Amino acid sequence: MSDLACSVALVSLAAVIGLLYGVRSLLRGRAHYRRVEQDGGSALLGKGVMDAGYWSLQPVGNALVRLGVPANAVTGASLAFGILAGAAVGLGRMGLAAILSTAAGLCDSLDGLVARNSGVSSDAGEMLDAAIDRLVESAFLVGLAVYFRDRPVVFILVLLALLGSFMVSYTSARAEALHVPAPRGAMRRAERAVYLATGAGFSPIFDALSSRLPHALQIPQLPMVAAVAMVAVVANASVISRVRQMERSLAEQRGDVEATERDAHG
Repeated sequence: MSDLACSVALVSLAAVIGLLYGVRSLLRGRAHYRRVEQDGGSALLGKGVMDAGYWSLQPVGNALVRLGVPANAVTGASLAFGILAGAAVGLGRMGLAAILSTAAGLCDSLDGLVARNSGVSSDAGEMLDAAIDRLVESAFLVGLAVYFRDRPVVFILVLLALLGSFMVSYTSARAEALHVPAPRGAMRRAERAVYLATGAGFSPIFDALSSRLPHALQIPQLPMVAAVAMVAVVANASVISRVRQMERSLAEQRGDVEATERDAHG
């Protein structure tokens, strides 16, 4: 299956899901999920899109529960698809990489759904899921680094995207360890996954359309490059914002402790 065919199939599937969810919203109102409310949306990935995604996964998740598929098996599938996506993007198979990356992301959402619906969710499972998420994302970005190794500017953007992705996750984990509110910001894991998969998915379509332009105006894999640039810039800017939020929270925490101690000794 060609990359262009993979991209067209993926875009068509997304359009069908969007259409069906739109009809559902008109007839019965928007679907709402507690997980989406907890995570919250952002300017880059709104709650409406997240609700549509969760809505489309409900039948699949319920079917997996009925079939007795363990949540850890779904997590393992996410890892397998993620590694294959990294290999595909490293070989320049952007359309195939988009499908595999999307499959990895869907499995990442389904494993939690299956665990909750099966009544087997646990801290250990969440830890495993978080570790697999890091591996899947790293595989894709490493694949991009391999593919763009001869394009220095894009290669540097990929490295910055890799740095930003780890630091965004690190600041959230560090906030939890310091017992301060988790800092909010853009380019969280779901957003990065959506933008990178979208960039890969539209690259073959863009290349096919731009092939008729003069050679000087052609920029191969422009959607992928644009997605990497967005992740690199926004994720690292988000890291700075998150660190500042944590500093304020820690300062307020220290102020509250000192005030309590003064009251106690007063």
